[in-house]
Amino acid sequence: MNARTLIRLTFANPASAVYLTLVAGAIAVATGITLFGQDPGFVWIWPTLFTAPSSFAATAVGMLLWGASKPPLWFSAGVLVACGLVQSAALGAAWEAVRRGRRHGRPHGRP
Repeated sequence: MNARTLIRLTFANPASAVYLTLVAGAIAVATGITLFGQDPGFVWIWPTLFTAPSSFAATAVGMLLWGASKPPLWFSAGVLVACGLVQSAALGAAWEAVRRGRRHGRPHGRP
């Protein structure tokens, strides 16, 4: 797989575009509330859930690196962006597989 194929799978299909828009919006809102709000509360749960399950593993790595203290905002946002991109590529690959299956799977005229 070359870089062009990876970029096409990650960004240039409807499923990945919708998914990345959802993840980017959740990260932007959570970052804004964290930086400018009084109490962010559980606002980071939405980006984490949108990028699950890979974000769970990455968050565990962050806990190991920073121990009991909370990881910095740059690490949390970077992990979520990376997880979103990885899952977007996987979603794009699934989208392509479904499209190829539809195109080559059934003969015309049969249900």
